[in-house]
Amino acid sequence: MRIAWLGWLARHFTEYGYSQGLLRAAIGTSAVLVTAALVWFALHRHRPLAVVLSGLVSALGIGWLAFH
Repeated sequence: MRIAWLGWLARHFTEYGYSQGLLRAAIGTSAVLVTAALVWFALHRHRPLAVVLSGLVSALGIGWLAFH
């Protein structure tokens, strides 16, 4: 599932920014949050690392959407 998700994200990388409308922005934000959740679940045994990296994925993803 994680590999399929990353494949989908790579295919649609430029389609979901905040400048492209409310629906696409909501889809892009959801994609960022799902990716952060997958990072959390992948690293859940190392809780401090999971917190830091999932927060970083969220911040960078939403920041990228805002300037895209």
